[in-house]
Amino acid sequence: MKRTNWFDRKFSPIEDNGILPCIIERLEGTPARLAEKMKQVNQTILSVSKDHKWSIKREIGHLLDLEPLWLERAKEIIAGEPDLKKADLTNRKTQEADHDEKDLTALITDFGTQRQYLVQLLRGLQDADLDKSAKHPRLGTPMRIIDLAYFVAEHDDHHLAQITFLQNSIL
Repeated sequence: MKRTNWFDRKFSPIEDNGILPCIIERLEGTPARLAEKMKQVNQTILSVSKDHKWSIKREIGHLLDLEPLWLERAKEIIAGEPDLKKADLTNRKTQEADHDEKDLTALITDFGTQRQYLVQLLRGLQDADLDKSAKHPRLGTPMRIIDLAYFVAEHDDHHLAQITFLQNSIL
């Protein structure tokens, strides 16, 4: 099955702020979905890298590594900043972190803890915050909170799909 490269994805603005609560549920549920997925994985393949791609543990570590960026970007939108912080497109933090040596449960727990900061921020927003936007540095388009939340949820699912692919292709 074809899988689109993350950097080839396009994101259209979401007009209806009324679906934000559903997106927040997706965001909050990612750590639980990840934990459930890991119950079914053969533990011997967690640190296996195939075709110069990340291992399952690195995929999980990458999700954890990006949580501070998502939170900072949400705060930038709320503060009325014109531009969002640039991401390190080389994923240096993930490349240099030794996620393969970390305990799987700790990675998932840490990810869940960090994700709650974003979820709590989003749940506490006022309606006026939802109309503010900032320019996404790579996409070059304005992003409102709902667009950022959707972007993060899609990024989560992109990496969960990669984990599934790795589970099925390594064995």
